[in-house]
Amino acid sequence: MREVVDGVFELRSVYVNVHVVVTDDGVVLVDTGLPGRTPLIERGLRKIHRSLGEVTTILVTHHHADHVGGLADLRKRAGARVIAHAADAVWITGHSRPAEPSGRLAKLAERLVGKVEPTKIDQLITADGSEPLPGFTALHTPGHTRGHVSYLLDRSGGILFAGDAAASRRGQVTGPPGAVTADPARAGQSLARLAELEFDHAVFGHGRAVSGRAVGAFRKAVSG
Repeated sequence: MREVVDGVFELRSVYVNVHVVVTDDGVVLVDTGLPGRTPLIERGLRKIHRSLGEVTTILVTHHHADHVGGLADLRKRAGARVIAHAADAVWITGHSRPAEPSGRLAKLAERLVGKVEPTKIDQLITADGSEPLPGFTALHTPGHTRGHVSYLLDRSGGILFAGDAAASRRGQVTGPPGAVTADPARAGQSLARLAELEFDHAVFGHGRAVSGRAVGAFRKAVSG
């Protein structure tokens, strides 16, 4: 568990990050990592003197197994509300498995990481720029999946939870991996849109956080 800025922590679960935000109303998780990793999240919370019972809300960036693997278990054990975009809802709830261009690769990835238990979504994001929680703005950033959402938190100069709309490597920002991205062209548009915002810090599903005028790294990625 590593503190990125005051009250925002990054917990690495194998190759994917889970983010923990401490608020006045409890703890918010952004994504839940791979299946079976709830004990890891519990241990991480204990390190910052928090508990699973304090998790009030889980913000989902997208439906891929490495991001929602623990969603059902955490929702059940913590009693947390789940918030996700309507366009990704059918994957999360298990009501349907519509095809995406990357569908076969996504299914292979799911077989490798483990089975994801479907779960209920308590609040659907349908409007771009809505505020699912106080201080959080939901930004619809489609491309990696149709319902991918990034979240901008109004704290410490702005903290972007990019999910898989972007990734970082050695302090450099890149777009999502093409092999598991449903629509690479739209993903590029979403990355460009994020580069138009203002934020000082960015955290990612994959790769370490970038701090100190982080939006500059996004603009460099888009211009390059």
